[in-house]
Amino acid sequence: MSNRFVFIVAAALAASACEKAGQAAAGGGRGAGRGGRGAAVATQTTSVQRMSVQREVDLSGTLLSPEQAKISSEVAGIIREVRVQLGTEVRAGDVLVRLEPRELQFAADRAESALRQVEAQLGIDRAQDKQPPADEQVASVRQAIANRDDARQAYERAQSLNGRGLLTRADRDTAETRLKVSEANYQAALDTVHSLKASLQDRRASYELAMKKLADAVIKAPVAGSISERLVQPGEFIRENTPVATIVQMSPLKLKTAIQEKHASLIHPGQAVEFDVEAFLNRKFKGKIAYVSPAVDQATRTFAVEAMVDNSDRLLKPGFFAKGVVLTSVDEQVLAVPEDAVSTLAGVSTVYVIENGKARQQQIALGARQNKLVEVTSGLKGDEVLATANLNQLATGVTVTTGKPGEGTPAGGGAGGGSGRGSRRGERQ
Repeated sequence: MSNRFVFIVAAALAASACEKAGQAAAGGGRGAGRGGRGAAVATQTTSVQRMSVQREVDLSGTLLSPEQAKISSEVAGIIREVRVQLGTEVRAGDVLVRLEPRELQFAADRAESALRQVEAQLGIDRAQDKQPPADEQVASVRQAIANRDDARQAYERAQSLNGRGLLTRADRDTAETRLKVSEANYQAALDTVHSLKASLQDRRASYELAMKKLADAVIKAPVAGSISERLVQPGEFIRENTPVATIVQMSPLKLKTAIQEKHASLIHPGQAVEFDVEAFLNRKFKGKIAYVSPAVDQATRTFAVEAMVDNSDRLLKPGFFAKGVVLTSVDEQVLAVPEDAVSTLAGVSTVYVIENGKARQQQIALGARQNKLVEVTSGLKGDEVLATANLNQLATGVTVTTGKPGEGTPAGGGAGGGSGRGSRRGERQ
């Protein structure tokens, strides 16, 4: 019995030792597969490159019409015709609305009649000259001058005859009185002419105003654009200053935005902008900065910027929300590395520099991305050789070998032998 018990215990101890040995062997295989302490890790290499980077400043804003006019009637009347509909394209001078012109025509005829009366009294021929004649050329003044001259001569004769005793003093006094009356009549004629000339200006102004109101019965577009509001209907009676339609200019449009004050030194008139709108997400629209505010809004710490956008194809509409960038400048020959060479974990980006057959992890700062290259703003000098494959198996001091893509992966590497980009995705997760 005792011998059998000893044999069973010995067999159990041997099995346990074999199990531990197997676990140790498995552990050694995994350690070698990660390449940290065992065989060299196969990788691909690349050099630091140079590229041109287009610097950009983000923007978001609203498209507006630079010219928007609410057209109102300058005269009262009944609407006889409305010649536009919502969305109608109009040019400057096109007829929008016509009012009934009969009452306005009567007022114009009455004003013209009053003007002609004054012109007739002044002897103005409208077909030849519209300027009033000199005072002495008006008929009433000429008559007053003739009467005055005749009375003056009669007085002079009467005074001469009275001095020789051939005419009584009463007759001389009568001649003198007649002269004074004629002189007064002459002065009155002059005053009347002056009054008529002043009245002429008033009658002409009244006539021109009546003609303007008659012309205003036809309401025309002051600017080119599209009808965004049609506010009246035929048959309505409208008073003066009643809006009848709204016109918005469709091309060019104005992109109004606000940019953070930290970019104030980068934004200038003439710079290009690129943006898209939700209605056409697969298309980029372009414009050019026209106006930059000289002041910063203290509440938002931004400054206003306006860009002009060509809209000859009428795809864009005032009110669209736009999101895009301002193209500020182009930096040449900046350091860049392929995206496959970069590992990012917890917001920290690194690359593996290959020196003398060994890897060295180097932290870098990233900038713009372009065509599968990423800008390096700090951390590299520009002459380094970088690993681009099996990055998750690398660490500082690990020996590396280089070869063609897909070659050199050590046995036991397992799933860790994927591409550099796939490794970085796994690290981000």
